[in-house]
Amino acid sequence: MKTEKNNQIENWLRGKVPGITDLLQPAAHALLQTKEEVSKYLANFPEDEIWEKPAGRASVAFHLQHISGVTDRLLTYAKGNKLSEKQMEYFRAEGIFNEQIKLPDLIKNVENTIDEAIDYLKEIDEVMLTREVKIGRKEIPSTLIGVLFHAAEHSQRHIGQMLVTASILMEDYN
Repeated sequence: MKTEKNNQIENWLRGKVPGITDLLQPAAHALLQTKEEVSKYLANFPEDEIWEKPAGRASVAFHLQHISGVTDRLLTYAKGNKLSEKQMEYFRAEGIFNEQIKLPDLIKNVENTIDEAIDYLKEIDEVMLTREVKIGRKEIPSTLIGVLFHAAEHSQRHIGQMLVTASILMEDYN
């Protein structure tokens, strides 16, 4: 399926991502699609609009911070680790206006986090996918495959929400 805007084949139709087990290919494709769409959808987005909340909805900056933050936190849990204080500080700051935070930095942070996730997916042996993973302070049980798929689909969910916010603001901008 080709996208209408740039006539490029979507990630899931480009074949296997090298080095990633077959069962994690959908997660890898969704994460890579997120990475591509962040730059594509925000190519002409005005810097001074990143913190705007049309109709009280989340800002573009929030969605970018959240994609990076959630992906990072879920990878931490996937690896069997607890969140660090730095991760908790990042979580608490998501969506809070900060004039020092710039759009190119937010985009780069998403791209770097996705790259780290893809690198991690390459390390995973298929036999590990059903192992239990504890999530959060309450240590809610999940599975490694469940955590990884959630990270991927969650990133795509926020890309969609970010696109709606950005399109509303761009309409106001034009």
